[in-house]
Amino acid sequence: MANPNEIMDGPTGTSSDGIKFDPHADGREPDIDKLFKACIKHGASDLHLKHERPPALRLRGQIQCLKLDPMTTQEIERLIYDVMSPDQKQYYIDHGACDMAYDLPGSDRFRVNVFRQRGFTSIAARRVVRTIPDFKALHLPESLSKIADVHQGLILLAGITGSGKSTTIAAMLNQINEERACHVVTIEDPIEYMYEDKKAFINQREIGIDVHDFPAALRYLMREDPDVALIGEMRDRETFEAALQAAETGHLVFGTVHASTTSQAIGRILNMFDEAERDMIRLSFGFNLVAIVAQKLLKAVDPEVGRVPTNEIMIVNPGIRKLIVEGRDEEILEVIQRSYDDGMIDFNENLLHLVDRDMVALQTAYEASPNPDELKRRIKGIR
Repeated sequence: MANPNEIMDGPTGTSSDGIKFDPHADGREPDIDKLFKACIKHGASDLHLKHERPPALRLRGQIQCLKLDPMTTQEIERLIYDVMSPDQKQYYIDHGACDMAYDLPGSDRFRVNVFRQRGFTSIAARRVVRTIPDFKALHLPESLSKIADVHQGLILLAGITGSGKSTTIAAMLNQINEERACHVVTIEDPIEYMYEDKKAFINQREIGIDVHDFPAALRYLMREDPDVALIGEMRDRETFEAALQAAETGHLVFGTVHASTTSQAIGRILNMFDEAERDMIRLSFGFNLVAIVAQKLLKAVDPEVGRVPTNEIMIVNPGIRKLIVEGRDEEILEVIQRSYDDGMIDFNENLLHLVDRDMVALQTAYEASPNPDELKRRIKGIR
């Protein structure tokens, strides 16, 4: 088998060593393990397999190929079928895509999506480290620790896929696990971080394995006596209504939403409902929301760090609540900018801190900023 620990100089090309990649060269362990181990060895965040391309890793945000020969779809399928259950394999054959989680024995966990493209099989596997880092290790604002101390309400993490939302929530849940004697229930598709009970009692339910689907999991949730619940992505009104109901009845609920900013997250939630329903939803949302944390991942200056988050944090206070209830979402950013002492922060202020601490390059900050001209003024000391 070719060496999966060597990386090509660029993201394209084929192996120059001429050694054919044999996916079954070692019968002692699934050969997908060798590629996952290479992912861990190089500190990569993702592994990608595609027909007629060498295996590739995402390193510090960029795709780079391993020094292996291109793989065929048959080789890729043999690799993944070795570690799929019969039900997962049949689901992929029937639907053309399948989500699963895979534990590398004694090491990290991988969130795997197997999918068909142009009639061939591809794999995208996100690495999830087994050790849950704390806020400091993740370079996250200290105010997130105070948000995690809340005992009731709804906390939303906003951002695109791959922005680190799950890791940030994991750090918050881990703090609860270390400090609070309570019952935590998570509903995940698939399970990502594995929690070991400390002070908390944690049950993790995986869609397709522990429960048939999200609607069924949500129906059973309140019968499971949770103090804290992770519901995952707010993908439809049914999911959001279940989260809101749980928050209204005294629980602390975590969820995620695909949105770039805190105000956009509010709009994304409201768009799940008919216009006639939105005033009532705003009222309930405003009185049960604890915070929205929007997040992006940026390339760090230090290659050993890899990527660092930048955040916009909105913590609901009377002023924010009034704006949400009255539908004045466009004014929320102004309140955030006046409330840094209360733990809130907007993207430009957070980016300014990252540049001042030499965590991210100036150009990287400008590219990530929702308002680059304003960021330039702040860097010059103009408010």
